Amino acid sequence: MFDELKPHLIELRKRLGISVGSLIVMFFVMFYFHEPLLEWIVEPLNTALIEVGKKSVHAAEGMVTTSQVGGAFFVALKVAFFAAIIGALPIILAQIWMFVAPGLYANEKKMIIPFIVGGTSMFLIGVLFAYYVVTPFGFDFLITFGSFKFTPLINIEDYVGFFTKIMFGFGIAFELPIFAYFLALLGMVDDRQMRDFFKYAVVIIFIVAAFLTPPDVLTQLLMAGPLVILYGFSILIVKLVNPAPPLEEEEEDVEEEEQIAIEKKSE
Repeated sequence: MFDELKPHLIELRKRLGISVGSLIVMFFVMFYFHEPLLEWIVEPLNTALIEVGKKSVHAAEGMVTTSQVGGAFFVALKVAFFAAIIGALPIILAQIWMFVAPGLYANEKKMIIPFIVGGTSMFLIGVLFAYYVVTPFGFDFLITFGSFKFTPLINIEDYVGFFTKIMFGFGIAFELPIFAYFLALLGMVDDRQMRDFFKYAVVIIFIVAAFLTPPDVLTQLLMAGPLVILYGFSILIVKLVNPAPPLEEEEEDVEEEEQIAIEKKSE
């Protein structure tokens, strides 16, 4: 058994090595640009804090602080790592495809470019949607709430960790149509299965949104709503790629399988 798994483990180690190597290279590149990246990340927070100063007459404008001696350095590391994952994403997706490619047909192996481009594009769209749509509403609500009594002092380490979790959550969530397309292409799912699973998917989406977003209903809806729409869009994609056979054909197939099983037993 180990002899059969050994080639796959060697291939997996190779793909992981290339992915990790690309991530390390991108990390050093992004660390060099950590200051403009950090400015971009903190901009929604600064905007929300300015709004607090405008709306709250009795409260001073909030501040971004650090509670650690090396806080700025560790924040720079987190920012560089976050950017490095996005920068290395095309290479990581390529390694994932190359790992599964030996089990694909020749025409399916040619889909590597659409997989890389589509996966990277949808991840970036998810990140940008979170940045320009979700965080302005979420931060404005969370920081403004209670600001007439308290002055917001935001810890930069906590904020960056919080920010990256939201960005990654939306980036991964927006990959749903891409994964649905390729699962349908491989014949692993059809549109009827997607439709039947819809009610469970909605529950899962809202649970995931609750974990990945701030503890307010508005931000959770801003994540769950697009995800439900993306799931519906994924159903249409799967229907085009791998439509479910008519129910009559499925019943005939089941009857044939049952008849073959009965004949085998009688023999």
